[in-house]
This record gives sequence, C-alpha cells and structure tokens, in this order.
Amino acid sequence: MYDLDTRKRALDLIAQGFSQNSVSKRTGISRAAIRSWQTRIEPLGWNRAAACPRCDGLPSDPEDPAAYAYLLGLYLGDGCISYARRGVYFLRITCADAWPGLIDACAEAMQLVRPGNKVFRVQRQGCQNVTCHSKHWPCFFPQHGPGKKHDRKIALEPWQQKIVDTHPWEFIRGLIHSDGCRITNWTTRLVAGERKRYEYPRYFFTNLSADILGLFTTTLDHVGVDWRQANRQNISVARRASVALMDAHVGPKH
Repeated sequence: MYDLDTRKRALDLIAQGFSQNSVSKRTGISRAAIRSWQTRIEPLGWNRAAACPRCDGLPSDPEDPAAYAYLLGLYLGDGCISYARRGVYFLRITCADAWPGLIDACAEAMQLVRPGNKVFRVQRQGCQNVTCHSKHWPCFFPQHGPGKKHDRKIALEPWQQKIVDTHPWEFIRGLIHSDGCRITNWTTRLVAGERKRYEYPRYFFTNLSADILGLFTTTLDHVGVDWRQANRQNISVARRASVALMDAHVGPKH
C-alpha cells in the first residue's frame, strides 16, 4: 500500500497536466492505482468485507470497471478460482518474478475490485501467487468451473462484455500481461549490394483456448489493431501502426 504523501505527489503530477501513463512510468505506480486515487485518496481499510455488486437485488458493475477489465484479462490467462472453506473462494493469479511491475499492477487491480478484502502475495519458485479470499469471486468471474479453461466453453456475460467494450485496452493489457509478450524480431535485407540487419518489434498472445483467443482478437478488432493467427495457439501483431498502438496502451512487461 502507498502512503498518503505518495498518493498526493502522484495526483499533483496529474494536476500539472501529466497523463496517467506518464505519471506511472515516472513514479513506478500502476495506472490503476493512480486512477483510483482520483476519486478516493485515503488508503483502504480492512475492517469489513465489501458488499458484492453482482449479488444485489439489482446487480451492478464492479466499483472500478477499468481495473476489473484488466483483472479479467489476467484471470483468463494465468488465474484460477479455488474453493477454500465455509463458502469462501480464493482468486489466485500467478505472476513471474521477472516482472515486478506486473505483480504490483495485478495486486492493485485485485484490491480495487474487492476493496474490503486483503490481497496478499505468496512466493513460489520463480513466481508469486497474488491472492485474495472472498465469497464472491464466482460472481465476478462466472467463467469459473471445473477443469482447465481450454477444456470448457469460455464466453463473457453481457455485463462483462459491456465493461470490455468500454475499457478494451485494459482487457488487452491483462491478456498480454498474462499470456502475451512483446519481442524484437530480426531479419536481413540486401541494400545496395550489402546485407544489413533489420529489427522490428511485435506482440504475441498464446493460449490453448480457442474461445479466449477469440475474445482477444475481437477486442483487437474493436480498437483497430491488425493481427494474424500464426498457428492454432498464437496471435501475432506485427504491422508497424498496430505495434505502435499496442506500445501506447500496453507496452512491454516490466
């Protein structure tokens, strides 16, 4: 958790005209955290569990839909929900130690979605499991079910699709941060009789579920990113303009 002074310094930069993205890169604080502080700067407490917006008589969206869209992408890639005891479930998202910024962003998003429940990290070999206990994770992620995701049907509920349509880049970021990467390819070209090396960046997204691949490519279409299916499990984004779009809104893991 960030202290109040840190939160105020970040919001001061926003007030000076800096974007959330630039403040995030400058301070190392996730965009999800900065966005949440613009409406509530005081640190969250743990004195009670927040009510579930999906269980109300008139169901509503999660408190921070953008954070939810990002967390949904992470869940579909590297997340799972398991039953603990007495009606309590825990959401666990596995993040590699190589990407500490991703681990922080995951924890921030999980906390924003369930502000009354404590998020904690469990160290494993080469990775951390970002985890939070709640009775309501199946309400937030109705894709939960027995077995592996690629062995069962994965489809978004209408309320989830509405959030993804409103916050497509957050959803794409979550998917890339879980099962995607940004790499630099290279090739050689003959220029004026001399062979020169040429490098170019591209994004890959890999998943065994055809349904999840479809959710990814449909959302790419929505934001105007060109893509192609490299093979049954891989989606590639390589066109210069599309890579530039991805760099502006997603960027490499960090």
